[in-house]
Amino acid sequence: MENFQLGGLIIPLGFLAIFYFLVIKPQQKREKKTREMRNNLKTGDEIVTIGGVYGTILKIKDDTLTIEVGADKTKLIVAKWAVGNVTNEIKTK
Repeated sequence: MENFQLGGLIIPLGFLAIFYFLVIKPQQKREKKTREMRNNLKTGDEIVTIGGVYGTILKIKDDTLTIEVGADKTKLIVAKWAVGNVTNEIKTK
């Protein structure tokens, strides 16, 4: 009787392990990489926000950035979490 109960647990535990390694672990890696990218932002970096706005960082405060966008050099204040990508790193690779 004990073997039947143990066998009934192996399959659900196997599915949980597969789910963890195929879904949860890769998502945690992506979140960590994004968090590190946002923590390493510096003045002069060229960025793209998650809304698709391209700009250059002029000033960094705690949770906000002042960026310069467009030919007329318009200044925008955006939240640090809104940065989707740093484009100057792509150009140098």
